[in-house]
Amino acid sequence: MTLPTTRVRHVPDPANPGWHSWDLVDDTRFNGQVLSPLLVRRETGSGGAGMIRLRMQPQVKHTNLIGGVHGGAILALADVALFAAVRILLDGDSDGAVTLDMTSQFLGTGRIGLPLDATCEVLHETGRLVFLRGLVEQDGELVAAFSATVRKASPPR
Repeated sequence: MTLPTTRVRHVPDPANPGWHSWDLVDDTRFNGQVLSPLLVRRETGSGGAGMIRLRMQPQVKHTNLIGGVHGGAILALADVALFAAVRILLDGDSDGAVTLDMTSQFLGTGRIGLPLDATCEVLHETGRLVFLRGLVEQDGELVAAFSATVRKASPPR
């Protein structure tokens, strides 16, 4: 069996000009079962730095008991954004990378029916680590802020 060069389907989305898909090839895994379909695009952040914007469409299955988007869904979106940033901004191998730590602050409530976006930028890169930060936004309102450290994929043996 030959593994694909990437386990993420990242192709232009004809229904959303300027956006690309960001879905696992194997949609039986967590992202495919919980978050998909996801869209991503590269943007320019403040100061001209590159950043990515990862978009999901929250549904009832993503809500908590009071009808807002569940914090776990928000954190999952933020976590996936880390790997989109590593792949797109650094042209890195995000398939074998892992999140070492992530801190978050919930600032508002996500709602169903409106796109929920995670933006993410690279703060610093070393030989093995990438330091990132981002925001989760919806309809111009902040929902969460996050920062994280990702360990890059180990070289093939």
